[in-house]
Amino acid sequence: MIKIIPMVAFALLASSCASLGQNVQTSKDNQSVKETAAYANIGDGLVTLESDYSVKETADRFESIIKEKGLTLFTRIDHQKNAEGVNLELRPTEVILFGNPKAGTKLMQCAQNVAIDLPQKVLISEGADKKVYLSYNSPDYLKARHNIQGCDKVISDVSTLLGKLSTAATSN
Repeated sequence: MIKIIPMVAFALLASSCASLGQNVQTSKDNQSVKETAAYANIGDGLVTLESDYSVKETADRFESIIKEKGLTLFTRIDHQKNAEGVNLELRPTEVILFGNPKAGTKLMQCAQNVAIDLPQKVLISEGADKKVYLSYNSPDYLKARHNIQGCDKVISDVSTLLGKLSTAATSN
């Protein structure tokens, strides 16, 4: 048994390294990302959209939209402001925690450990390239991460809603 553990660890490491090469973006990939407006990074489970607005404007738009849709806004965190409070610098970075207890509860009934990733959150940040991005955890990634079974309709609905909310907040 003890001899098997290092072999399994090595196999996992090797497969991680192999998949890393598939997730590295080239400048050509970035062009297609810009053209499609959204992309999912399979490795980290994030869906990311480029925004036409500043970080604050994008976050304000997202907050307004979720309130209009009757979703619960749990909190909004301004990481740049918090960094300034301890004399550190950070590009504009905000996180919004929000959700719908009906959908979240259904997911937790299917796999209670998904609660660690709920409520849903979006990250709105300025990249080193000075572009603004909105990112969120892909519901399909959460499904796989937490082995959620029997909630395919909820996962699909959440995925559709997140796509619509994010597109509305980031696009003219």
